[in-house]
Amino acid sequence: MKNSIYSVLCFCVLFNSFASAQTIHPTLAIGAKAPDFKLKGVDDKDYTLASFRQAKVLVILFTCNHCPTAQAYEDRVIQFTKDYQDKGVSLVAISPNADKAVRWDELGYTDLSDSFEELKLRAKDKGYNFPYLYDGETQEIANLYGPVATPHVFVFDQDRVLQYSGRIDDNEHIGKEKTHELRDAVDALLEGKEVSPKTTKTFGCSIKWLSKAVTVVSEVESWASEPVGLAKANVDTLKKIMKTEGTGKYRLINVWAIWCGPCVAEFSSLVQSNHMYKRRDFEFITLSADAPKNEAKVLSFLKSKYASNQNYLFDGGSKYDMIEAIDPNWQGALPYTVLIDPKGKKVFQQMGMIDIRAVRKAIADNVGRYYD
Repeated sequence: MKNSIYSVLCFCVLFNSFASAQTIHPTLAIGAKAPDFKLKGVDDKDYTLASFRQAKVLVILFTCNHCPTAQAYEDRVIQFTKDYQDKGVSLVAISPNADKAVRWDELGYTDLSDSFEELKLRAKDKGYNFPYLYDGETQEIANLYGPVATPHVFVFDQDRVLQYSGRIDDNEHIGKEKTHELRDAVDALLEGKEVSPKTTKTFGCSIKWLSKAVTVVSEVESWASEPVGLAKANVDTLKKIMKTEGTGKYRLINVWAIWCGPCVAEFSSLVQSNHMYKRRDFEFITLSADAPKNEAKVLSFLKSKYASNQNYLFDGGSKYDMIEAIDPNWQGALPYTVLIDPKGKKVFQQMGMIDIRAVRKAIADNVGRYYD
């Protein structure tokens, strides 16, 4: 009974949030003219509607970096652009999200959030063949168009009158789609035919309006209430930590010390990464190479960083025994970071200060960027 009541309450909250969002940010109606815009692209050029004046059909796609559904459609959007660019069709992508409103626990399927600089990185990674514009600072254009989710496409005819609004196709999983609404709408316009259907529902991540930035602050504040522990580890413990077979999880292990400057400097980013991925098949373990007599100082540091993951302090022999137990190929310099897959294979390792983006990319690429 309690679960039923909880489910009803959750549905009501979600429905009211959706209804509120649609009231505040109504979706552009079929038959409306395309609102003009001036937005900077990842190539640092400014784009307006006039930038696409030669296009017979203009497709405006609201998408983003972090959303798993948006990522699931990236290759299809790239292919769409290839297929239609010589037919007088232009596609421009706009990221509507305020990156300040993206919670850490919403980043579990990505290595990047939705800031302008991160848009540049994703466009380069994927080799985008279309303009990718940033609206996250003011969200003025998102307010005018009213996308429901990412991704959401708006298809305009040569007079820039809206003829279709909705999904790209009917299934985010590549190869499982049975209808192709975006292609059908564009083909109809190119052939001078009526578009049908003119609207469809969209599935994906909600738009991250700046008004929700307060939830990011409260999320980080909540980390302080999570318990932080520190256990002792000997060589046998370390050997078990390095074996992931049977866990079904990717395991990120970071060896560090409070006296190690790079270790301290990178630590917060690793804790943030744990909050990104801990709801996935992933776990984060730290191993302090500090002297056992400094246990209290180590624990105090971990608490200051909200490190509610598994934490160990080596207390079982020489540091060289520790090195051999962790990785015989590791030369011993701190920090040392390694990502191990569920079969025991090292898929990422770094001796010295990490490139946090490289770590997160390795996690996202291996754990998966899309919903199962």
